[in-house]
Amino acid sequence: MADFGGTELDAFRAETRAWLEANYPPSLKAPMGEDEAPWGGRKMVWKNPDAKLWLDRMAERGWTAPMWPKEYGGGGLSKAQNKVLEQELRRIKARPALMSFGVWMLGPVLLEYATEEQKQRFLPPIVRGEIRWCQGYSEPGAGSDLASLQTKCEDKGDHYLINGQKVWTSYADQADWIFCLVRTDTSKKHEGISFVLFDMTSPGVEARPIKLISGSSPFCETFFDNVQVPKDQLVGKLNGGWDIAKRLLQYERQNISASGFGGGGGLSPVDAARKEIGVDGEGRIADGDFRARLAAHSMDAHAFMLTVRRAEAESKQGSGPSAAVSIIKYAAAKMNQERTELLVEALGLQGLGWEGEGFSSEELGAMRSMLRAKGNSIEGGTSEVNLNVVAKRVLGLLDHQ
Repeated sequence: MADFGGTELDAFRAETRAWLEANYPPSLKAPMGEDEAPWGGRKMVWKNPDAKLWLDRMAERGWTAPMWPKEYGGGGLSKAQNKVLEQELRRIKARPALMSFGVWMLGPVLLEYATEEQKQRFLPPIVRGEIRWCQGYSEPGAGSDLASLQTKCEDKGDHYLINGQKVWTSYADQADWIFCLVRTDTSKKHEGISFVLFDMTSPGVEARPIKLISGSSPFCETFFDNVQVPKDQLVGKLNGGWDIAKRLLQYERQNISASGFGGGGGLSPVDAARKEIGVDGEGRIADGDFRARLAAHSMDAHAFMLTVRRAEAESKQGSGPSAAVSIIKYAAAKMNQERTELLVEALGLQGLGWEGEGFSSEELGAMRSMLRAKGNSIEGGTSEVNLNVVAKRVLGLLDHQ
């Protein structure tokens, strides 16, 4: 769709603003709790019914995936219109209507690689938040070297039979379906991998949460024991899954980078420092060394967000995310780790609490966020792997023996 301009775009902004003001539930103007994220799916428990109402209203317009084609449930918006929608959502400080691996990762590759029948089957439910997806990539023996995965997928005539194990499967215990890399040819490495979709309620599927040092369990180990998968749920060509896998990882890293990982229990290091360290006679944070490190971090964070916006604009020119996303993902991991460490340092003793009285929920969240941030340099491709991608595909460096 061609971008609108001038009067037409002004009219779209006016219409969008009026619709948002009339349809955004007032109860959602309160800050969203960490357990209120609108993931959607069959297992979702909506603590605030208005969050589900907001999802339904946005999905009806296709605005949970605003730039997807209308024939698949999307909004069909142009780049200019989508920018206006984003601006108007920020203006009213709207919560996200849907947080979905289906929207961020699976949907874009289905649009590129799936059959028309698969697009019609899977994309509209993603837009409506009816299915929550998880990602079956890493295995105990195939993490950074993902292409060495061994989860076996055998052709049984009228179906595939899958046996194996995945690990670090985010929210597998809460997911309805999984997009999964499987080995369909043991004689080749990269060329022996396929990309399949299947229901997590299929007989033989088991997800076990992994408890982390932060105390939460967003990750699972997932087991497949003689899981039968219909053949029409293979995406792309048989043994052609590695190309899809790489493309999906680019979208994953792009969205991880754009989010900046978040965390921190809602507190900012600046606010915490002003409260706990105090300010001098000129209103500056009293500790000069901490102030300098915080200023450097703040400047890096601002430059990072400008870079993300530029990369997003470039990716929307039609070529999708590039290998440069690996640069951004690496930087995002490093900066979030620095930010959560600065927050805990600023809080002092109040940042060391784990449970019990004497600490606010935000203070208790600070330490958990710092510990959770350690995984940022692993998830979505390790920092070491991303640096290799940058060296080879961005800087054009060759391997030297």
